Amino acid sequence: MPAPTDLRPPFNLETARAKVQAAEDAWNSRDPDRVANAYTTDSQWRNRDEFFTGRQAIRHFLQRKWQLELDYRLMKELWAFTNNRISVRFEYEWHNHDGQWFRTHGNEHWEFDASGLMKRRDMSANDIPVTPTQLRYH
Repeated sequence: MPAPTDLRPPFNLETARAKVQAAEDAWNSRDPDRVANAYTTDSQWRNRDEFFTGRQAIRHFLQRKWQLELDYRLMKELWAFTNNRISVRFEYEWHNHDGQWFRTHGNEHWEFDASGLMKRRDMSANDIPVTPTQLRYH
């Protein structure tokens, strides 16, 4: 696997897969700082129906997210890539404070700057209630 510093455009199959794996690993850490540092300081985000800009806004979003989505566990899969863009499909599982489990299915489109930081993230997702016996990632 290429070193994280080598994960910058232009992407090839190996570096695109490694970039997706690095993102999956970071998000599964549930560390807002680790995740936010992979984005430009002026990164533009759409997450479902929320639109915001900047690393600090990303940190705040992730802190709020992981206070509500407990025991979060994510899987990302490379869907397509070009020179400086990657698209992924993902699934993640989590439960709320009432103990109801969900599986979230979605797609993300990423655009990177020359240094490999993500400058744009566009995400769409749907949540499906599941029972503990239906969990795939826990």
